[in-house]
Amino acid sequence: MKIISTMLMTNLIDYGFKYVINTSKKYNIDESHALKHSMEVYNYAKKIYESEIVSNPYLEEQKEIIYLSAIGHDMCDKKYMDEKEGIITYQNYLSEFISPSNLDIIGKIIGTMSYSKVKMNGFPDLGEYQLAYNIVRESDLLSAYDIDRCVIYGMYHDNYDYSKALSIAIDLFETRVFNMRKDKLFKTDFSKRESLKLHKKAKRDIKNLQKIT
Repeated sequence: MKIISTMLMTNLIDYGFKYVINTSKKYNIDESHALKHSMEVYNYAKKIYESEIVSNPYLEEQKEIIYLSAIGHDMCDKKYMDEKEGIITYQNYLSEFISPSNLDIIGKIIGTMSYSKVKMNGFPDLGEYQLAYNIVRESDLLSAYDIDRCVIYGMYHDNYDYSKALSIAIDLFETRVFNMRKDKLFKTDFSKRESLKLHKKAKRDIKNLQKIT
């Protein structure tokens, strides 16, 4: 039977971000999905977690699941690698410090949280981990309101010029991002409030960018 080493939460977070740096270099993951995005999703996850912990104290036992899922969620993205292999590699990396049951939940969260999978398959039933799943998933959605991140992906991944990447990004916002609230993809109170602010800001940002171009 394998003995799981203990590690302080701060060290686990450091360990997770180190994986993001190394994996992004290995698979040439551009900055739209690499370290900065990982940090943004982690920061949102932390804020949602802290807003929910008072009324849901059991989340304390799921903290490492939430934070490590948020940090490593795009290190298995099919746009850059084989998704299943990416999940297994991340689980193996964490296995010295995370129990097999928690590793399994981390894999299920990052393997089912993408916008496209939710739209296609709906929300998975993760039982007692459903709120943890929503926290991570909503953190990623909140980060999607950044129009520059969408443009960056088009320029890096598809080699578009800035103007074409911006045009495609604006179309994506109109068809997807600006419908996330209407589609009721946000379940926590924090995300409902924050998404409204970000929705309005993104509308203003796009209007300004369209004036410039």
